[in-house]
Amino acid sequence: MKKILMILAAASTIALASCEDWLDKYPLSSGSPETFFKTATDLEAYSNQFYLDVLPGTSIYEECADNIVKDNLLNEMTDGRIVPNSGGGWSWGALRDINTMIEYSVNCEDEAARTEYVALARFFRAYFYFEKVKRFGDVPWYDKPIAASDTEQLNKPRDSRELVMTNIIADLDDAIANLPTKKEVYKVTKWTALALKSRVCLFEGTFRKYHGLSDYEKYLNGAVSAAEEFMSKSGYKLYSTGNPDVDYRDLFASVEAIGDEIILARDYTNEYGSYHNATLYGLNTSYGKPGMSRKIVDTYLMADGSRFTDKPGYETMEFAEQVSGRDPRLAQTMRTPGFKRIDSDVTEPLRLNFSVTGYHITKYVHSINAGADTYGRSYNDLPIFRTAEVYLNFAEAKAELGTLTQADIDKSIKLIRDRVGMPNLDVAAANANPDPYLDNDKTGYVNVKGDMKGVILEIRRERTIELMDENFRYYDIIRWKEGQCFLQDLVGIYITGSGPQDFDKDGKVDAYLKAADEAQAPAEYDKIDQFTIGKEIRLSEGDHGFITPYSDNYQHWNEARDYFYPIPTDDIQLTNGALVQNPGWE
Repeated sequence: MKKILMILAAASTIALASCEDWLDKYPLSSGSPETFFKTATDLEAYSNQFYLDVLPGTSIYEECADNIVKDNLLNEMTDGRIVPNSGGGWSWGALRDINTMIEYSVNCEDEAARTEYVALARFFRAYFYFEKVKRFGDVPWYDKPIAASDTEQLNKPRDSRELVMTNIIADLDDAIANLPTKKEVYKVTKWTALALKSRVCLFEGTFRKYHGLSDYEKYLNGAVSAAEEFMSKSGYKLYSTGNPDVDYRDLFASVEAIGDEIILARDYTNEYGSYHNATLYGLNTSYGKPGMSRKIVDTYLMADGSRFTDKPGYETMEFAEQVSGRDPRLAQTMRTPGFKRIDSDVTEPLRLNFSVTGYHITKYVHSINAGADTYGRSYNDLPIFRTAEVYLNFAEAKAELGTLTQADIDKSIKLIRDRVGMPNLDVAAANANPDPYLDNDKTGYVNVKGDMKGVILEIRRERTIELMDENFRYYDIIRWKEGQCFLQDLVGIYITGSGPQDFDKDGKVDAYLKAADEAQAPAEYDKIDQFTIGKEIRLSEGDHGFITPYSDNYQHWNEARDYFYPIPTDDIQLTNGALVQNPGWE
């Protein structure tokens, strides 16, 4: 497939070279934009920067919450955040550029082009503001470029959350009505806008419900209607070749984004030298060493649909037994016994130096023949929107409204499970017997109530598993008001003690763990990985137990403060105090 976005981005750089002077001015110098925005080509060239400036790139590296553990936790989980003087996500340059294009699009006499590209700009404005609301709550709404003389606008306070969200939805509705319907995996379309609306409305609806704000039903209904329109009209489906053991893996390892399911992807290409580090991130011993938490691994169901955490003794099962017979997505997300790289016949064992928990993530890892194992050499496209998320948004919104039926599950969650050969979710059974593992403050959630509790918990399980390592988890916890999840134990695999370790139970020693007082391992283990308990590997019970990457009391969460980020002090001062700091950050 031709790399559309890469080519367009290059064209944009050329087209905008003559406009840099006035683009960099804030406000715009009088009259200078009149020479631009006159043709569809101008609008297209200018809008290409939005893909790079607004949409996420390699956000998989940011995934680190209660599901994925790295050698350093998020500042958000360790009380490491401070009130910045500037920056901190309070940046508005991209919005200026978006509003500039909308303001001066009247220069274009091609009405059809003008309508389409204004709709595109409004999509990006909606995306921009959605990220700001997630991060800060109330923010000032600007829908035009601001002149330096406009002190009233420059010094305005934050607008209400309701006003901003109403404008976001209006922008998205315009995008839905006026963007092209042809599928374009690297360009925003009507279907991308519907997917974003389902995401935005689900976030806002559940945030309002669990944080005690009004009108949550309005937004949840908006999520349902957007998802239903997408599901019934878009023609997208889940990628499946009928092979449940590899299809989920291949969706993320594919060099070219698979357009059956991927609605919008970030474009990378070996041909044009556009790379990221996903393979190295998963295989390197010094690049964060990301690993899944045991809590999340235990959340995966058995392959027959039963709950793993109902099995006697699950708490201290060793690795091979723990991951055996589970939801096939587990083995397609992390290294399990029998793991082989794509296009390799070599079975690779678990290696403790690849992950701080022992649960070594392999999602996005290239074929062994791709030449992507070194720094800056991965070039598989990374999804930004995909169909499975829309299905999950639909099911969750219906469940939170209390209107979910088995038929709703059958056209959403069932399709996701069908891909990997998992049994369907039974609404009545889930509600009759909510999973106690998910319904407690040690390993689950505390705020889910009502008749739909059981199925809401199951949908959260499904979302966590299906969207693992796609950078959804942090803000899922925020909108559910489940900050206590950040305080739950972050541990890894269970190890019975020192000595030779056969993690895969295949008769081969994978590592040797030296006791704290053991100076040297036996010579027969010289060629395998060695670690000293208490130094390179810390165990929960001292000489045995769960791998514990962090010391006790390392995690912190301020329930009254930490759901929002602080506003930089410089910006508060520049507005003469019109901007009010978020609670707890004063």
